[in-house]
Amino acid sequence: MRCAQGAPGSVKILLVHNFYRQHGGETAVFEAERRMLRAAGHHVISYTRDNHEIEGFGRWKRATLIPTTIWARDSHREVRALIASETPDVAHFTNTFPLISPSAYYACRNARVPVVQSIHNYRLICPAATLWRDGAICEECIDHSLLRSVQHACYRESQSTSAVLASALAIHRRFGTYANLIDRYIALTKFARNKLIAGGLPEKRLSVKPNFVDPDPGTRDRSGDYALFAGRLTAEKGVHTLLDAWKRLGPDNPLRIAGDGPLRDALAQRIDREGIAGAMLLGSLSRDAMLRELRGAKFLVFPSEWYEGMPMAIVEAFACGVPTIASRLGGMQEMIDDGKNGLLVTPADPQDLAARVRWAFEHAGELAAIGKAARAEYEAHYTAAANCAQLIEIYRQAIEHSRDRAV
Repeated sequence: MRCAQGAPGSVKILLVHNFYRQHGGETAVFEAERRMLRAAGHHVISYTRDNHEIEGFGRWKRATLIPTTIWARDSHREVRALIASETPDVAHFTNTFPLISPSAYYACRNARVPVVQSIHNYRLICPAATLWRDGAICEECIDHSLLRSVQHACYRESQSTSAVLASALAIHRRFGTYANLIDRYIALTKFARNKLIAGGLPEKRLSVKPNFVDPDPGTRDRSGDYALFAGRLTAEKGVHTLLDAWKRLGPDNPLRIAGDGPLRDALAQRIDREGIAGAMLLGSLSRDAMLRELRGAKFLVFPSEWYEGMPMAIVEAFACGVPTIASRLGGMQEMIDDGKNGLLVTPADPQDLAARVRWAFEHAGELAAIGKAARAEYEAHYTAAANCAQLIEIYRQAIEHSRDRAV
């Protein structure tokens, strides 16, 4: 197995991913890993589905969509045929929800293809995938049972849909899908690994491998004059806390908000209605445009209020040498050493966030040193070269586990 051009041991890898309607961090990682593996000389085959397919479904097919999340017959058939024609050494899954489903694991098992599953959220232990409810962290499905998600209508505020997703998890737990069919799991942080173990995933098969940024955007030449938020505009991302903080700051602290989501109109109305000076919505941006905004920012502000997996916005900020102000929560506080390569704030506390933002605008020298340390963090932990070596080792472990299991 190899991770450098010209080195021996090419691996044939089947990458499996279900695209969401709005592409986010999971898709960025899937595409980056695909490019990285091909550049390293490995043979990569892809099987993908896209949630835009749902727009073309008729009434009957839409009615069968929910059972599809439990067992997608078409995906099982297509993955089985692809394996038969391509004979991969290992299959690496990024996301199976909702069109691929765990049925694809069974296609791999029947063909004796080792399976690796990356975990970018908490869907395997929480039907809502976030461990977040009603504006706060919620771990009731870990501490009690999946029935709590039905009781609270955690998925899209629907008890019936939450019941289906909880049932899907319960069914696959009952049949040992997650315990027996996946040879290696990839968590993005030690924090996430511990939560997944608490939720019942097998400790001995849970590796930790971070996300990465490639190609390297390079460190910026000079600091900008505005703060940047980059992310999906949803409540768990802390966007209302963000505006609450900016109400305390005034026009001398400009804020640019990049991204889209269900709260975009509500945020625009708040900015206008409450006269939140300096705040500007940019909407959805291409990756190149986002990187330009990031390189031009004084710092990134990331006040998320849920247990983020590993936000690509923070990793990209590291790569550009841009300091980050983030919540002292979950994997974010594992990535950021407060006062050294970034700044941490109390989650959902606009007063603390405003104080840190004000300090950042007023202390250019200290902030520049934090930016340099952020770039050093990228070079040490988040490059493609370091990531590829870790990923190939995980594939090796999965292949070895699969052989031992067969014996």
